[in-house]
Amino acid sequence: MSKVPYKIYLSENEIPRAWYNVRADMKPDHPPFLNPGTMKPMTLEELEPVFCTECVKQELNNTDRFIEIPDEIRNFYKMYRPSPLVRAYCLERELGTPAHIYYKYEGGNTSGSHKLNSAIAQAYYAKQQGLKALTTETGAGQWGTALAMACGYFGLDLTVYMVKVSAEQKPHRRAVMQTYGAQVIPSPSDTTEAGRKILAADPNNTGSLGTAISEAVEVALQKEGTRYALGSVLDHVLLHQTIIGLESKIAMEKVDEYPDIVIGCAGGGSNLGGLMAPFMADKLAGKTAPHFIAVEPASCPSLTRGRFGYDFCDVGHVTPLAQMYTLGNGFIPSANHAGGLRYHGMSPVLSQLYHDGYIDEARAVTQTEVFEAAVKFARVEGILPAPESSHAIRVAVDEALKCKETGEEKTILFGLTGTGYFDLTAYTAFNEGRMTDYIPTDEDLEKGFATMPKVSL
Repeated sequence: MSKVPYKIYLSENEIPRAWYNVRADMKPDHPPFLNPGTMKPMTLEELEPVFCTECVKQELNNTDRFIEIPDEIRNFYKMYRPSPLVRAYCLERELGTPAHIYYKYEGGNTSGSHKLNSAIAQAYYAKQQGLKALTTETGAGQWGTALAMACGYFGLDLTVYMVKVSAEQKPHRRAVMQTYGAQVIPSPSDTTEAGRKILAADPNNTGSLGTAISEAVEVALQKEGTRYALGSVLDHVLLHQTIIGLESKIAMEKVDEYPDIVIGCAGGGSNLGGLMAPFMADKLAGKTAPHFIAVEPASCPSLTRGRFGYDFCDVGHVTPLAQMYTLGNGFIPSANHAGGLRYHGMSPVLSQLYHDGYIDEARAVTQTEVFEAAVKFARVEGILPAPESSHAIRVAVDEALKCKETGEEKTILFGLTGTGYFDLTAYTAFNEGRMTDYIPTDEDLEKGFATMPKVSL
């Protein structure tokens, strides 16, 4: 019998009581969000019309290392947390690797992803503030589903602007969101000024997260008792997601393991940031720490081919400016890409950590490579992984095969952000040999970079 069980569970009492705020340990911290009108740092008063007040306070907090999780949120977490840390024995055996492969599985809730960790927090703060409704965007649909669940739980109205190509690829995601009471609108739409402007310029626009954000923020600013909720990128979202890494660290200590490599898929940054942050604390403190790898799609390569600078977080230029790795707010990723990692920029926290060398490397992988790894994983580990998660699986497999070549017994940890049962159109395309790869040309990227604002500080 193996020393380490297949699944390492924590008890309910071991669910962390506070989120970890990595910004408190970062030196330097990432530069502030800027008001595009004044080019001065955004204040709480300027951000409050957009976000819940408590979320804004968390967003601006760069001093408190730990922020307490309210009991009502923690009690909700108990419905699906702690999530298991799984030793991938079957995958190890299939690869013939001496590596120890672990994954943190976040798919054990109806949304099928890690997104519920922040959704329930943002809905809770909205309810506590006396708000009546939230708006949001969603790409692949995991975030929209998670926020629909959270708003349904607290009795809040929700409007979801879903990237049009995803809405077309995943009609059943819309059905789940509607079941929880959400209104779902494919984006760009004719329901907002931002959407109408985009459609006037390009009636066949397939949408992007930046476009959907513009529409959702516009409605939040115009509708009384309404705020906007975001599922990735921003600091308070990554804060909520540190529940993933905190649980992972406790579970690995139980089996006397510590990762040599930590791998996460990277779109906006919520999953990678949440898994990585508690281990990053060790690196920021000068202690032994893992080798961190961010994995992004070759079709939307913000870290590997983007520019580090200030940019709008949306296409319609209604959001603040953030310093991040970006492809330019006007970049529209290929509609062919099946995953939800379609955002033009990367979390400011992760961008700064990568820029300063704390995140050791970023890799861009093609879609067919990703689905090849996804199918291999599904056949031996018994879980159909989300395309987003499968980016991390691809690189975990590659690293494990390197260990096979060298004979090194490294410990690898990656984030399995969720399940792929709403992604069967993409799996069908791969299985039938119809899936293709698209990698933007330098000319494509230059068009996106041209939309970045000129910022001189």
